[in-house]
Amino acid sequence: MKTKFKITFLIICALFIVGFCNSDDGQTNDREDLINTQYPEAKQEVIETWAAIEQSVREGDMDKLISFHGYSPKFTEYKNGEVVNDGAANEAYERRAYGAVTEVVSFATNDFKVAVYGDVANMTFQSDFQIKFGDNLAVIKEQTTLLFVRTNYGWKIVHEHHSPLNTAD
Repeated sequence: MKTKFKITFLIICALFIVGFCNSDDGQTNDREDLINTQYPEAKQEVIETWAAIEQSVREGDMDKLISFHGYSPKFTEYKNGEVVNDGAANEAYERRAYGAVTEVVSFATNDFKVAVYGDVANMTFQSDFQIKFGDNLAVIKEQTTLLFVRTNYGWKIVHEHHSPLNTAD
C-alpha cells in the first residue's frame, strides 16, 4: 500500500512539474497572432497619415511634416548607405531639404505596401518623386521603408530607411 501511494504521489508530482514547465511562465498561449492578423482600420489610418505627410510637403508646412515623426533616443534613419542618423539629424535634413521645395510635380509611389502588427506598422514603397527646388527638378527614385508606431497623438515615424533604386532608365 505504501509503495502504491509513493508511486501515485511521484506521478502526480511529475505531471504537476511538467505542466508547470510547459505553461510559459504561468501565462497562457493565447497571444494575438500579430503576423497573420489583419488590421484594416489601423492600415487605413497609416495610409491617411501618409497622405497627410504628402500634403505637408506640398504645402511646405515643415512643422506639420516634423510632427509625423516620433523623435526620441530610439529614432533611427539610414540613407544612401551612410551611417545611422538620429532624430535631430533627420529633423535638420527634412527641414533643410523639404523646406526648399518650390513645387511637387509628382509624389508617386510604386509597390506601396502597409503591414500592421498591432501598434506597429511597416510601410514600404519605391518612390518616384519629382520635386522642384527653384527651377531645378530633382527626380528621387529610391526604396523606402518607414516604421510607424501608434501613439496617443496618431501614427508616428520612428525609423526611416532610404536606399537608391536601381532602374533601367
